[in-house]
Formats: sequence, structure tokens, C-alpha cells
Amino acid sequence: MATLLYRLGRFSFRQRRLTLAMWVTVLALFGVGAATLSGPTSNAFSIPGTESSRAMEVLAEKFGGGSDAASAKVVFTATGDAKLTGAEQKAAIEAAVAELARAPQVASVAGPFEAQTVSQDQQTGYATVTYAVAATDVTTEARAALMNAGAAAKSAGLGVELSGEVTRAAEGSHAAEAIGIAVAAFVLLMTFGSLVAAGLPLLTALIGVGIGMLGIQIATGFFDLSSSTSALATMLGLAVGIDYALFVVSRYRHELAQGHDGEEAAGRATGTAGSAVVFAGLTVIIALAALSVTGIPFLTAMGLAAAATVAVAVVITLSLVPAILGFAGRRILPRLRKVDVAKVPFGERWARNVLRHRWVALLVSLGLIGAVAVPALDLRLALPDDSTAAVDSTQRKAYDQLAEGFGAGFNGPLVLVVPAAGAEQAQQAVGRMTDVVMVTPPTVNPAGDTAMLTVIPASAPTSEATKDLVHAIRDAAIPGLAVTGATAVNIDISEKLTSALVPYLAIVVGLAFVLLMLVFRSILVPIKATVGFLLSVAAAFGALVAVFQNGHLAGLIGLESTGPIVSIMPIFLIGILFGLAMDYEVFLVTRTREDFVHGAAPNDAIISGMQHGARVVTAAALIMMSVFAGFILADDTIIKSLGFALAFGVAVDAFLVRMTIVPAVMSLLGRSAWWLPNWLDRILPNVDVEGEQLTRQLAAEPSYREELPTAA
Repeated sequence: MATLLYRLGRFSFRQRRLTLAMWVTVLALFGVGAATLSGPTSNAFSIPGTESSRAMEVLAEKFGGGSDAASAKVVFTATGDAKLTGAEQKAAIEAAVAELARAPQVASVAGPFEAQTVSQDQQTGYATVTYAVAATDVTTEARAALMNAGAAAKSAGLGVELSGEVTRAAEGSHAAEAIGIAVAAFVLLMTFGSLVAAGLPLLTALIGVGIGMLGIQIATGFFDLSSSTSALATMLGLAVGIDYALFVVSRYRHELAQGHDGEEAAGRATGTAGSAVVFAGLTVIIALAALSVTGIPFLTAMGLAAAATVAVAVVITLSLVPAILGFAGRRILPRLRKVDVAKVPFGERWARNVLRHRWVALLVSLGLIGAVAVPALDLRLALPDDSTAAVDSTQRKAYDQLAEGFGAGFNGPLVLVVPAAGAEQAQQAVGRMTDVVMVTPPTVNPAGDTAMLTVIPASAPTSEATKDLVHAIRDAAIPGLAVTGATAVNIDISEKLTSALVPYLAIVVGLAFVLLMLVFRSILVPIKATVGFLLSVAAAFGALVAVFQNGHLAGLIGLESTGPIVSIMPIFLIGILFGLAMDYEVFLVTRTREDFVHGAAPNDAIISGMQHGARVVTAAALIMMSVFAGFILADDTIIKSLGFALAFGVAVDAFLVRMTIVPAVMSLLGRSAWWLPNWLDRILPNVDVEGEQLTRQLAAEPSYREELPTAA
């Protein structure tokens, strides 16, 4: 593989105009495709085959229609001694309802007095607005009409708040990406000492992300994708795109310093560092694509979309980066400056200190990770709802007002589907259960064979009590009864995700062991690397729970509300951190293995590996942390928490695990770290990640380069 990449790097450098034109054409074609084929995204989560999903299908079949029509609630509140039933207040509400009925795309409006949706204290009520189209098809004009419809009620001194998917306009802010890119640019400038060298990884990463985003837009015309898909792919595409280009550019500058011309340096850099990029990219791609084994459609789609964006980043690194290096010429090098040759590199100083105090470094690092990971024992999972929206948002205010006026469980009603003959039995049995406030009389379909009942729990939708109630109803052995509704659907999804976590973790850990055994030809090194990955995951989970669930230091990141962790977070966090952790392991330990094989003592090999890799890995980790941390500013709960967890996880993995625990453990293991049974050594294929064979071939065959085709 290294030889093929060497040829590709030289070709791209030599034919740089052709290579650049090809990528510009690809970008333009994807842009045209996105403009003509893109479709809407959705925030809805569902898993086919669960009880709640099957019950939804029965409702659609027996009662007609479906769940696609958009709806919204308009919540009216009175304060002090005022009542919604007062003459002035009632007239203002009826005027608002009439205005809503005239709004674009509205099919019907059920006012609080008509539908009797006024609280017992008569200070809270709501109108239900039903649209003739799905939420993704509601126009900006219709959404604006909804937002402005409460003006008459507000003039009468009433509070008016809104809830429902229609109230959430698409966000166009790119502040998260901008902050991450700005910090990454600063780190690159400090690393390379050249504006050209710093700008090159940013340019190629942005091109890769652009192609990935346009590809996702095209995919929305054919598949149902979550609205979080693009943000996730952007986050990963930027991080790995910048890092992978960083590794190649660093090696290119090293080859130039060795006296090679530009084309030869590009070939060698692509053949050596490029091989490591291919392996690193494959680990991330496989981990993301493996999300499909969960059998959860929206999770599979998000994983595959992100994996495709990472794949684009890898291909651009191997082809476009050498071409841009050709355009940059010698400007890729820093300005001449006085170098203190007696100064010991940072990586070497760090490694010597770790090895000198290896037991202290190991135990302190493990103690810090253990302390941070403790909150993970209290991990609670749920899907986001309006209770986790920003405190000052209209959705959160509406949620709180409905909970105060009608009870905590009002925001999460359960829907029971049961044969009509057993409807009364179901009403009585469920009504006697703990945590049930009310069960509505059954509504029977026109055919008279199916009934629907609504259950109002006493507890909030994401509480353990409501979850227990759903299981109690399902365990009540009522013939033909099924529980559905948004709350039940969310509970089913969370449980499905939790059950998929262990098998997915087993796949990822097994994959890590096999891949690292191929790369390092060792048993103990892969075990050590895999355990280190699990330590990073545990620390990331602990920090996530401490901040987003328990609220510690939440103010530092602008977190206004806390609650259970988003259900898809653990499985995504495991997959992404796995890929990134293997990146650092490969880039740091590969040089250690190379020196050890060539006769260096174990500790000397460790120091050499850190000396050559610590600076670049530190820069790469800082870049990834800055890109991920930028997404903490996002409004989307999933992206906000994932950005925080990944930034923290990368920091722990790079600086505590890979640069402290790994050298300490390898020093303690000594030569046994590289032990591999002879029979296993014979059957394992030789994966030359560092391009060592290519380097030897080029050194032994000076005419090898002359055999390659030259530019016309």
C-alpha cells in the first residue's frame, strides 16, 4: 500500500493542476446535485418493530390518517388574580384563536374553551393548532403567523408561549464551526511557523466537509435523515480533515529538510504518513459504519453519513494535499530562524520524566481518570424534549406552564390501543395503577373494533416513575393492549439503544484488538491500547454526566438546563472516541516499534517515539479539542453534549492515556510488550503502516524513482 500511495503522492504533486481541477469539478457537481435533489430533514426518532411503533401503525390503519400532520400548542396564562375565563381575557383568547384559524396551512384550531383545555385554577389553558402539511413543509410565512397570533392575548395582559416542532425554525448559525476553525488555525500556525503551512490543512478540510455536506443534502432527497446528521458530519469532517493533512504536511517538511526535491518529498510523505492516515481513517469509518449493527435506522443513517465524510477527508488528504503542496512550493517551510540545537525536544523531555517516575505517572493518571469517571455510575438516558430547551425559549416556558397548570405528566401522555371489547377493562385496570392521574374514556374507531385511551401520568415524561408505569401497563396482561405515544416511543428507543450498547462495545473493542495486533505485531500492546480506550470512554461519560445531567460547572459552558443524557450519546461517543484514540496510538507507538525492531532498548525506543510524535500529536489533539469544543455553542442538545464529551475525551486520551499511561506501562513491560507467539507471527499479514518497507526500498534502489512516469 505504501508504494501505491508513494506513486499517488508524486502524481498528484506533478499533475497538481489536473488534480485540483478534478476536485473542483467534484465539488461543483455535488453542489448542483444538492440544489436539485435535496429534501427535508426530521427531528423525529422511531425504531420499527417496537411495541410503540406497531401501535402507531394500528392507530393510522384503524382511525385513518397518520402522524405526519404538524401541530403546535399555544399556551395562555394569567397571573395574579386574573382568570382566563374573565370577559376581557376570554375575548382576547378567542380573537387569537380566530387569527390562528386564518393562518396559512392551518387545517383546524381547537381553542381552550371549545376543547375544555383550561386548568382547574383557570389560569392556564392551551389551543391546539393542526396543520394540513408535515412539520418539514410548514412555510416561513405560516410559522411567522403562528408566532404573531398571540398579540391580541398579550395586549390583554396574558402570557402566550408556543410548543411543537413547528415552532423550531431551522438554525443557520455557523458560530461553532467558525470558533473551532479559528483555534485550529492558531494551533497550526504555532506548530508550523508558516501561514501557508497553517492554511493548507484548513483549506483541504473545508473542501472535504463541503463535499460531505452537499452529499448529505443529496441523500435527504432519497432517505430520512436526522437534522443532527449534518452537524455531526461537519464536526468529524473538520477534525479528522485538519489532523490528517497535518500529519502529511509535517512529514513533507521533514522530507524536504532531508534534501529531497518537492515531488520526491510529496511521494515519501504520502507513502509513509499517508499509510498511517489510511489506517486511522479506516478505524473511524469502520466504527461509525458499525452503528448499522444496532438495527436502528436513524442511528445507521447518521453513522454512515459521518463515515462517508471521513472517507472523503482521507481521499482528499492522499490526493489533494500533495497537489496543494506543489502549488505552495518552498513557502511551506518556516522562515529561517536561529535554532538551539542543544535544546531537548518537548516530547523527549516529557517521555524521560514519565519513565523516570513511571509508577507515579501511572497511578496519578489512573486516579484522575477514576475520579472523573465516578459520576458515570449515575448515568440516565432519555431523548430530548422541551424540558431540556433553553430556559428563556418559548418551548421551555410553554412546557413549564403546562406542567404547572395541568401536572408534570401532562407533557407526556400515554396512548393505549386496545380491542374495543376490552376498552372498559383497560380503563379500570390502568386507572387503579400508581402514578396515574387520569384515564380518558375510550374513543372507538368507525369500524367499532379498536379503541384508543389517553393516560395522564403523575410524573414527568423522562422520569423513572413514568418509565415504570409504561412497563406496568404492558405487564398487566390486558388482552390486545399496546402502549404508544411520544413518551412510550422515547422509552422504547432509549431501551433499544441501551441494549445495543454492549454488543456494539464488544465489536469495537474486538476490532481494536485485531487491528492493533496487525499493526504492532504484539499481544500486550493491543491489550494496553484497548484498556486505555475504555479509560478515555469512562472519563468522557463521567464528565458528561457531571455537567449535563448533574449540572456541575454548567454555567461555564452556558448550559441553562440539565437532565438525562441523550440516549444516542453513549453509542456515538464510543464509536467516535475509538477511532480517534487509535489514531494517537498509531502515530505515537509506531515509531517506538520501529526503533525497537532495529535494536534499540525498550526505554530508548519509547523516548524516540515520543520525541518524533509528541509535538504533532499534541497539535492534532488541540485541533480536535478546539473543533469539538466549538460545538458546545450549538443549540441542538445532541450536538452540544457530543461536542463537550468528545473534546473532553480527546484531551484525556491524548494527554493522560497516550502520552502518560502508555509510555509508563510500556516501560514497565519492557521487552515483553512486543512478545508475539511464533505461530501467530507467521500467519499474520505484514501491515506496513509506517511505510518502513518503502523507505528501505527507496534507499536500496536509487533507480526506483526513475522508473516512475514523468510529466509530459
